[in-house]
Amino acid sequence: MTSTTPDPTATATPATTTTPATPPTLTPPTPDDPPPAPTSTSASTPTPAPTPEAERLRRWRLVLGGGGADGTGCALSGRDAAMDGALASLYGREKSRAKTADGGRRSAGLGASAPGVARWLGDIRTYFPSSVVQVMQRDAIDRLGLSALLLEPEMLAAVEADVHLVGTLLSLNKVMPETTKETARAVVRKVVEQLEKKLAQRTRATLTGALDRSARISRPRHRDIDWDRTIRANLKNYLPEYRTVVPERLIGYGRAARSVKKDVVLCIDQSGSMAASVVYASVFGAVLASMRTLDTRLVVFDTSVVDLTDQLDDPVDVLFGTQLGGGTDINRALAYCQSRITRPADTVVVLISDLYEGGIRDEMLKRVAAMKASGVQFVTLLALSDEGAPAYDREHAAALAALGAPAFACTPDLFPDVMAAAIEKRPLPIPDMAEQR
Repeated sequence: MTSTTPDPTATATPATTTTPATPPTLTPPTPDDPPPAPTSTSASTPTPAPTPEAERLRRWRLVLGGGGADGTGCALSGRDAAMDGALASLYGREKSRAKTADGGRRSAGLGASAPGVARWLGDIRTYFPSSVVQVMQRDAIDRLGLSALLLEPEMLAAVEADVHLVGTLLSLNKVMPETTKETARAVVRKVVEQLEKKLAQRTRATLTGALDRSARISRPRHRDIDWDRTIRANLKNYLPEYRTVVPERLIGYGRAARSVKKDVVLCIDQSGSMAASVVYASVFGAVLASMRTLDTRLVVFDTSVVDLTDQLDDPVDVLFGTQLGGGTDINRALAYCQSRITRPADTVVVLISDLYEGGIRDEMLKRVAAMKASGVQFVTLLALSDEGAPAYDREHAAALAALGAPAFACTPDLFPDVMAAAIEKRPLPIPDMAEQR
């Protein structure tokens, strides 16, 4: 669909940030061209740059999508026309609808044609950067109902993999043909490996420090002394004439570095709305399970409960062991988790759910209260994702807060700090607590 003659204005970015029908990130930069100079939005080409008025009209034309109502009178050609066509196939669908003789609807766009979708996927990968491609793919699946096409291996090979695509594939897992499953697993594994690379190092470092601090002892051996904390604790015993601190109390780490210090139970709601949270939680579960000082259990639930702990060495197996969709019975899931707790004072339970309970509400709250009374550190995350404020049951969230277990959404970057605080039994770093309640 690309022109053999590059358009001189192809690298300019339309000035738009607020049009609801077109996400703010849907700007058509040109990945193959060199980046523009910092002081100019036009690429360096031998041909003269367009006038400011022409450039302004061009940008508005790309934003508005053409048609009689755009009012720009600007015609696109070359690469601009190709980008506009790719956008129109997805976001111009409403504008292109026309009444048929029998009162139905007729529209241009991607439709349900597998070859057409494959060409479109190739086009958007050509004209837009990866982050924009992921947004457009997600919108195509949501707006045009293209989920069924993901069951074809050729489609999966053409898409840009991200967390949301993984969630869609998991929701289709039970109807996925055998010819597609291997390709789907490869796509999921690629995303999981990217997430592990991004999250694992900081998670291990943060939690190792928290575990060490939680195991401090007052009579350590010489090699186990925490000199920084010991000096801080004994500054009052500083002797100026000798320029030294006389330690009255030594602080150090225990010799339990190779033994399990804490038990962690991840209890994950696998209802359809929690897709991204399931992906991130599975990755974090695998990271936590790789730490010998933690005994990690992973439980997923809808109206039934499944313990996937024995698959934690491979988060891809964990993800394909889930079944997104169905109802929600938090009480049953917590009952199972409670039955597996053997060291309440050294256990952290993390419930990841939007709290739309289909089970027995009062029993659920009683179980949380009982676990907290026994010494369990209980954490409720309404979402574990980067998607912003989630939808959740505010009544249940308020009831948990009243029990001393506030429910809040958490980004993947914040999760290690939340776990570290729970392990050390410190106040949780709750973002925007007033809003979350």
